[in-house]
Amino acid sequence: MTYTHWFETHASKHRNIVAKLTKRKFSPEQIIEYFDFDSMVKHENDFCLLYKSATKCHETEHLNCYWCACPHFRFNDHALADHDGITVFSHCAIHAPLGSAFHHNQAIHHDCSNCTIPHDTKTILKHFSIDWTETMSQCDTSSKY
Repeated sequence: MTYTHWFETHASKHRNIVAKLTKRKFSPEQIIEYFDFDSMVKHENDFCLLYKSATKCHETEHLNCYWCACPHFRFNDHALADHDGITVFSHCAIHAPLGSAFHHNQAIHHDCSNCTIPHDTKTILKHFSIDWTETMSQCDTSSKY
């Protein structure tokens, strides 16, 4: 699966959940609260593959999944190899200190698993948008080259 395929599939699932909550007149705070990991495992089990086993992608007590993926994550499925033959497919735009590079078969992917920046309720509310794709609009860099 490419980053783009995951991104588009996830955006559709996110949009459907938010539409359901908006129809029920949920406030932004209530929508964000609904996306709490425990709530999502209970109510939206198909949103994430990890929900089936109630496994968190980040070890934090209060994991919020509203921004599953991070607005600072940058990816390009069509990235070109640099002069050493290594292709960088993803990176962190803010160089978060808990992120790292994952090297595999002449490719580099960003590993966000130790970072919890986008999963904090206060951070989400501060930059909240009802439209996940609006918040995530800078993530796909393939059209910017």
